[in-house]
Amino acid sequence: MKIITRDVPPRAAWALEQGGVHPLLARLFAARGITAKEQLDDALSLLLPPASMKGAAEAARALAEAVTANKTVCIVADYDCDGATACAVGVRGLRLLGAPLGFDRVRYLVPDRVTDGYGLTPSIAQRVKASGADVLVTVDNGIASLAGVSAARELGLQVIVTDHHLPALQDGAVVVPEDCIIVNPNQPGCDFESKSIAGVGVMFYVLLALRAELRERAVFDLKTQPKIDALLPLVALGTVADVVKLDANNRRLVAQGLKRVRVGAMPPGMRALFNVAARRPEMATSFDFGFALGPRLNAAGRLADMTLGIECLITDDALRADELARTLDGINRERKAIEGDMREQALALAEDLFDASEEPPPAVTVFDPDFHEGVVGIVASRLKDKLHRPTFVFAASRAEGKEHELKGSGRSIPGFHLRDALDLVAKRHPGVLLRFGGHAMAAGCTIEEEHLETFEAALQQVAHEWLDAATLQRRLEADGVLDKQYRRTDLVDTLHKEVWGQGFAPPVFCEELQIVSQRLVGEKHLALKMKHQGEPVDGIWFGHTDPLPERVRLAFRLDADEWQGQRRVRFLVEAAEI
Repeated sequence: MKIITRDVPPRAAWALEQGGVHPLLARLFAARGITAKEQLDDALSLLLPPASMKGAAEAARALAEAVTANKTVCIVADYDCDGATACAVGVRGLRLLGAPLGFDRVRYLVPDRVTDGYGLTPSIAQRVKASGADVLVTVDNGIASLAGVSAARELGLQVIVTDHHLPALQDGAVVVPEDCIIVNPNQPGCDFESKSIAGVGVMFYVLLALRAELRERAVFDLKTQPKIDALLPLVALGTVADVVKLDANNRRLVAQGLKRVRVGAMPPGMRALFNVAARRPEMATSFDFGFALGPRLNAAGRLADMTLGIECLITDDALRADELARTLDGINRERKAIEGDMREQALALAEDLFDASEEPPPAVTVFDPDFHEGVVGIVASRLKDKLHRPTFVFAASRAEGKEHELKGSGRSIPGFHLRDALDLVAKRHPGVLLRFGGHAMAAGCTIEEEHLETFEAALQQVAHEWLDAATLQRRLEADGVLDKQYRRTDLVDTLHKEVWGQGFAPPVFCEELQIVSQRLVGEKHLALKMKHQGEPVDGIWFGHTDPLPERVRLAFRLDADEWQGQRRVRFLVEAAEI
């Protein structure tokens, strides 16, 4: 492990400090590209305008027609947290905006991970038509659903695709669905600056455009228009849980959502999820969205039916929300147990690929017939973190008639674009990949089981060509030395209140510390007593059991724990440079 200290542009840090930003925060923000205090303003008025998102105005006009004509709208969701929150935002938002006209004919449909697969398919289009819908709206999917959109149009459905994924490639050329309205910042010709917006954010922008359209049609005026900012807690949750880059626009969306959660302004389902996760909404952070609420919603899509998660988010009945949240919590516990067993088995399979004295191969592929396809993505992420290699984990399809197929989920490391790697594998080995898609850091594919070895060799070849020794070395960016004057619980709270996440990493400090004593707790965590700049401080390294030398350079985050009614700072160790 190599711990790299981030550069802090001195002029930017000075300008922020002169603008009234706390010196520690000024240093952290400057290291993350903030150069002026104005960039930290999270006002809603500073959000990128909906008019700059290609297709948003056209979608708004189509939805306005549907609302005023009392047509039935069916939202086709996805089975992850982004898809669930996007669906909930769509259902709640359309009903809210249509309320002055008595419109509430909004339904939704969630594809089954096993039987339907991902995205809008012809069979799903048929189910939407059979439900009596007039308008089909996709959320967090659809941009690559060429056949599904075509089938829906042939059935007479109006189709609005809202998505944030990359379009499909055919013979190296970008292709998008035809004869439909597309709202996606990553479609050709879209000038919307925030290409990293989540699917839930795209749906929220469509609603912003719809509100403006209905205002133009005199359905309501500025004073009486519905307050769709009540949807921002859901937008924030989906944005963080989908691990999209927190650019300026996404950070504003998350910050606005957090503000509302902290004062209790959120749907009953979100409050119930906070309760079952034993987290305090008034102290909510982006960490809660990513590691407490998000996983409980995702568990439904992995092991059961994401309808449970969506119902939890759209109900206004607090008792029903509590019941659904407890169900989701139970499913998440089951998911953890399955994941734990799979992770151990997958790690054993991966370690069989190389000797203990050797480095892992440049890319790792593992498969076991007993793996659960709903958990392969999480396990791939854990293996990637352990081995620091692009990793694919495959499970046998459980869909009837497709038992010969393997469904794989991959996670990557910086410097290796996973979706592009799959595209190159597909070009070099036509027919091996039945389907594939995704992003730079996460992607998925389906292959025939007989082609597993071909896929493994092909992915390793691409990794061998694209990755060098520097990229394959595990690195951790840190923020340098923590002055002991900042080792205070009030500053821990100050740091926690800020919006951190993908692309705007939470603060991690690094320096040499003296280890006074160390012991294992719970058989898998290392509890530490250390000296930080000559003064005692406690620390813990979760999931680490190997002892540390007496003096060692550590990377650590700041946290506060409570003991006998008193709060005190502790260090959460992230890595050691030994």
